[in-house]
Amino acid sequence: MTTADVTTAADAKLGRFRLVSLAEGVSFLLLLCVGMPLKYAADMPAATMIFGSLHGILFLAYLALAYDQKQSQGWNGKRFAVVLVASVLPTGPFWLHKSLKK
Repeated sequence: MTTADVTTAADAKLGRFRLVSLAEGVSFLLLLCVGMPLKYAADMPAATMIFGSLHGILFLAYLALAYDQKQSQGWNGKRFAVVLVASVLPTGPFWLHKSLKK
């Protein structure tokens, strides 16, 4: 395996993480801005079940891929902590997506 192959594989992994990060961020905003109001204002609890389940799956994928990136990119504990905190802030994944592009 050449250095170019390793770099390409690392870039592909980072790309997958960035994609899941965006999807997780969108699902979180949908849960907060659509699912919760429908549950409490329109008495439609199914909305939070749908958006909550989707967000939960994406959140777990985010955590797994974040750990994988920590290992493959050699992130230190501080960087990994920032990535984890970004996952629980409503706009954190969007900021992270932009910062990982650099």
